[in-house]
Amino acid sequence: MRWIRLGLRLFLGCVFAATTLAAQQPEVRTTFRVKYIADGALYIDGGRNAGLIEGNKLEIKRKDTTALPSGTSTVKAPRIIARLVVLSVAESSAVCEVTSANDEVQAGDLASLLPEDARALVERQAATGNRKYLQVITFSEGDPLDEEVRDAIPRPPLAEINRPRGRLGFEYGGLAGHGSGGARSTQLGVVLRADVTRIGASYWNFSGYWRGRVNSRRGTQQETLNDLINRTYHLGFTYSKPTSPWVAGFGRLYVPWASSLSTIDGGYVGRKLGNGPIVGLFAGSTPDPTTWNYNPDRRIAGAFVSFEGGSWDALRYTSTFGLGISSIRWRIERPFAFFEHGFFYKRVISVYHTLEADRPRAPAGMTGNTAGVSRSFLTFRVQPHQRVSFDLSHNYFRDIPTFDSRLVSTGLVDKLLFQGFSGGVRVELPRRISVYTNVGRSTKSGDARSSWNQMYGLTFGEVPWVHLRADLRYSKFDSAFGRGSYRALSLSREFGENIRIEVQGGQQTFVSPLTAQSQSHYVTTTFDWSLGTHYFLGSGFTLQRGAAQSYDLWFLNFGYRF
Repeated sequence: MRWIRLGLRLFLGCVFAATTLAAQQPEVRTTFRVKYIADGALYIDGGRNAGLIEGNKLEIKRKDTTALPSGTSTVKAPRIIARLVVLSVAESSAVCEVTSANDEVQAGDLASLLPEDARALVERQAATGNRKYLQVITFSEGDPLDEEVRDAIPRPPLAEINRPRGRLGFEYGGLAGHGSGGARSTQLGVVLRADVTRIGASYWNFSGYWRGRVNSRRGTQQETLNDLINRTYHLGFTYSKPTSPWVAGFGRLYVPWASSLSTIDGGYVGRKLGNGPIVGLFAGSTPDPTTWNYNPDRRIAGAFVSFEGGSWDALRYTSTFGLGISSIRWRIERPFAFFEHGFFYKRVISVYHTLEADRPRAPAGMTGNTAGVSRSFLTFRVQPHQRVSFDLSHNYFRDIPTFDSRLVSTGLVDKLLFQGFSGGVRVELPRRISVYTNVGRSTKSGDARSSWNQMYGLTFGEVPWVHLRADLRYSKFDSAFGRGSYRALSLSREFGENIRIEVQGGQQTFVSPLTAQSQSHYVTTTFDWSLGTHYFLGSGFTLQRGAAQSYDLWFLNFGYRF
């Protein structure tokens, strides 16, 4: 019995020793699975840990069913799908280039080393007598090995780099006046709409819209409603790099952290101070006729500091303070300070307040003016449901606003017509129908009673049967600088993706010391047709009738889309 136990122990020891020696022999792997494919390059699930080196060659085979020459039966024979060469090797993955392909490579295909590379791999593995042990490594954020391979994969440039989108065209039109003299003129213009991101792989962008005259012949040139609306558009260059503290912008644009300054023809430069505020400078003229203190000869310049924090998914705030100086025809008009604050909670609650204080320069021979608040606007908005929103606002002007009164019926100056407190509601109904209203009450100095301001609107996203988009609006107002009302209607329709037609009309009554045109009405139509992939054709007609301006305007444009 004793000898039996001794023999059994000797047998088990030999088995254990043989198993241990077999485990120490290097395991040579020559077949790898395709994990990912991207634009002529792919990576496989083996790298330095499998003994692969740059320059190794592999081939992908796939078994296809082939008929015998006799036609009596079929067999499955391997067929070479593609040949690969290893470009870059990481610890557990390798990037390969497809040198030739007879069919499409798919994720999951097996790639095998060519015989000569397989023999060389076996020799290298045999020469290394190092025993390998399994290791478990965990990472808190991603796998560095996979990231290394992903970084090494050749990729095309990002779609946003050097991506130009837009259109450029030339416009020819005419103007026929119906007032005294009946002046007529023709004009040549340019239409530009652009959205160019990451110019030359930099972080400069160019975007916006511009439509204007190049020249005008015959007759006295007068500013039309279209000219005024064209000056409300933005077009400019902006610079913003995620890893750079500098930001900048030039053209016709807003200062992003001080939108209460309205549009400027100029520029701004700013720098972020670590994780703190952004400080910057701005300068330019004020071309926008919807500005509360509009004067085409005004120029402003100043400095600002802006703070922001929080999260878009929770509470967020912005706060801007700034000092500036305003001049008219290069003569100092007034120094001013501006403040802009916003508090937002998700999309449910938002509070926004802007205030401007100044000290106007007194005319020669008159007592100097005292400093004070020249303009203040406060709005509180609540959206308890995605289809319902409420807002409460207060608007204050110390001086009479000087916006261009011809724009009243367009709806672009609605925020300036109401003074004092006002409240509104907007409801999104089924079938893409929206109803909105704003009602306010203001009191002017010397009035025996306060007056009511009203605005009502109705929008159809798609009118049944005719497939039109329609917007109707009515407003009645009585403020310190004027009283009146306006009605406006806008209709538009798209035919497929190539043709769009829009018709707008409005009628306004405006009694104010700002203008001699108490009543006017207009109708304007625009037609836009995309000719194939790269060309477009457009036309339009405007009819304006009023005491101060009465004319017919037409235009035709043609250009290139890119």
